[in-house]
Amino acid sequence: MIHDWKRRLIFWTGAISVGVVAILFAVASEWADDSFHKLLGVSPYMPLLITPLGFALIVYLTRKYFPGSQGSGIPQTIAALDPRENSAIREQVLSLRVAFGKILLTVSGFFFGASVGREGPTVQIGASIMHSLGRFTRFPQHDMDKGLILAGAAAGVAAAFNTPLAGIVFAIEELSRSFEEHNSSTILMTVIIAGITSLALLGNYSYFGHTAETLAFGSAWNVVIICGIAGGLLGGAFSRALIEVNKGLAGRMGAWMRAKPVAFAAACGLIIALLGLASGNTTYGSGYNEAKSMLDGNAALPESFGLLKMIATVVSYVSGIPGGIMAPSLSAGAGFGANIAHFFTSVPAGATMILGMVAYFAGVTQAPITAFVIVMEMTDNHEMLLPLMAAAFIAKICSRLVCPTPLFHTMANNFIRKQMPVAKIEESKSAG
Repeated sequence: MIHDWKRRLIFWTGAISVGVVAILFAVASEWADDSFHKLLGVSPYMPLLITPLGFALIVYLTRKYFPGSQGSGIPQTIAALDPRENSAIREQVLSLRVAFGKILLTVSGFFFGASVGREGPTVQIGASIMHSLGRFTRFPQHDMDKGLILAGAAAGVAAAFNTPLAGIVFAIEELSRSFEEHNSSTILMTVIIAGITSLALLGNYSYFGHTAETLAFGSAWNVVIICGIAGGLLGGAFSRALIEVNKGLAGRMGAWMRAKPVAFAAACGLIIALLGLASGNTTYGSGYNEAKSMLDGNAALPESFGLLKMIATVVSYVSGIPGGIMAPSLSAGAGFGANIAHFFTSVPAGATMILGMVAYFAGVTQAPITAFVIVMEMTDNHEMLLPLMAAAFIAKICSRLVCPTPLFHTMANNFIRKQMPVAKIEESKSAG
């Protein structure tokens, strides 16, 4: 009986910790983003200096002190759940040290203008917290290996976006690709506790506020098809680009990237600064403010915003700095939706932007259920459920034409293949 209560205490502590850390991470990220934009107020050319230097510093710190913290964190979490991996790989990507580095370096990325999000990193952070706290009690091996990691990752999404349902769906569809009854109560309870923690500290809110856009069934649904096709193809192209770079570029560029990662990161930072200048300073950061202003009808963004934001996110990711792609993908999708809205003047522009968001996000992740659930919760709009569902599934089909395999799972497999020889060497040293 005492042992059961000890396990519950550790479990509840972990869930609350994920919620609190996710909130602190969000506050720190917003502060860093605001600080960067204050520097832009001094001079729009400031990023030409500080962004390359910042990217170089972040990659140096990542490789020297926090290996395993680079990227979004979702592929690493999936790799930790893969049955082929061993304890050495799991400890490399799911530790409190990595979680701390993830927070510190992602916040630094915002401070230097990277086009990244904090939601993907929060997945790895949540999984790391639950996995680390699970050592203090004797959870069954199955719970330790899968249930707690899944629950922590799901709670991270729920707390970051204030979307509890999306957190559960994300764990089922994207992280595990299956749902086991044995893990259901673990995931649900962790998401609920993390959600309550977020609600208690920040209050009830929707990520993008409330939108009342609707789309009547009929000829207006042509925009659903167009958004689904365009978002799927563009999202698939984005994912294909990241996968190809993740596998390793050939030629001189690939050799330079591997031999001089810090210098390569500085070059990526310079490209980010140039894209920022070309976009009127709109492609920096997560893109949250730009997407919200578009949905509110207050945006004065360039027509090229969606495309430039997509490129900026690719460059930020391949530079090797920690940071996610979820929020930037949503803002890029809103930009593509705004472009499509010009051709469908009889359809509310806000509805087309929301469809662009869900279609591009589904094209990037090839997880359509997560895509429409997360956008529905973030916009507090249940009236658009059916159009969102349709656009998401069309986008997944079209994305596969360009990128046959899902982004995060492909990158997780690449990560396992790269790390397995290192892990075997470490295990043999320990055994000796």
